[in-house]
Amino acid sequence: MPQSLAKLYVHAVFSTKNREPLLLEPWREDLFQVLGGIVNNIGCPSLLVGGVADHVHMLFRLSRTITLADAMNRLKTNASAWVNRLHANGSFRWQHGYGAFSVGRSEVEVVREYIRRQPEHHSGETFQEELRRWFQDYEIEWDEKYVWD
Repeated sequence: MPQSLAKLYVHAVFSTKNREPLLLEPWREDLFQVLGGIVNNIGCPSLLVGGVADHVHMLFRLSRTITLADAMNRLKTNASAWVNRLHANGSFRWQHGYGAFSVGRSEVEVVREYIRRQPEHHSGETFQEELRRWFQDYEIEWDEKYVWD
């Protein structure tokens, strides 16, 4: 094949450092717009960004020219710079890692709806419970001492 083609959907999840509820309501939606713009600017079209006070969910298409690790690093670095510049005076941090899950084309709308309903969803399940369930569903082995920094 003379050209490279790919269409990879990613559901990424990441938290504030120590899951502190720092993503405040007055500017949270602005942050979601910034996050969407960052991934768009690195060639990864944003499909939806949402979340609650202590973590973010993103659905985007991963570009064929960037690794997931590089995309997430650039995303979190630029977003934390935005938060620190406008809202946190340099004290804001994301947790070190992230969760990233593949999404089939037929599940894109299901994931969008899941992201849209984050505030309602998290009235009954913590971030840790949510992530543990996904690790089990995706058959990902994890060590608790390295997941919750």
